[in-house]
Amino acid sequence: MTQAQTKFFSGGLKGAEALFGEQSEKYGIHETTFAFEGQSLTRKINVTILSEATLKEGDVSMEIVSARMGRRYAQVDRIRKVFQVIFHMVNKGSQVLAIGWIQDDNTVKGGTGWAVELGKFFNHPVSVFDQGKSQWYTWTENRWTLDTPVITEASFCGTGTRNLTDEGRAAIEDLFTRSFA
Repeated sequence: MTQAQTKFFSGGLKGAEALFGEQSEKYGIHETTFAFEGQSLTRKINVTILSEATLKEGDVSMEIVSARMGRRYAQVDRIRKVFQVIFHMVNKGSQVLAIGWIQDDNTVKGGTGWAVELGKFFNHPVSVFDQGKSQWYTWTENRWTLDTPVITEASFCGTGTRNLTDEGRAAIEDLFTRSFA
């Protein structure tokens, strides 16, 4: 697989998604940014504004999300749209790569966690760089195992925290170097 054959999907938000996009551009990887009408994006490359009907394809009960993630969400209407966008990112990407924090219950903090859970549910390869531990982990046999992942699929979703640390930034850059240099 070459970079020209690889496709990257994200939500174009500040932090991890923007840096995944910058690295994709640097390596000549086609980038698609999914968003909903009125959403504020940091990275505006090949933006696909999802219609209400298309967004609804990724709809899920907020009770299910809350139960799966073990938390409650404020601003339900807005977060629902964010989760619907995440569905399309993960659905198009055959591999999920995320930057965030793995919690004691094996979920990942914030909206990033929903992308990770969908990746697990869709049986995609899922790797998370835990910024608290400065280490990559891959979901294998229903648990997180230490790993040094590479981008192996023809399409991938890159997502994560808006609060990217220097270690998180280096993890994304190193991931692309390992995968494509």
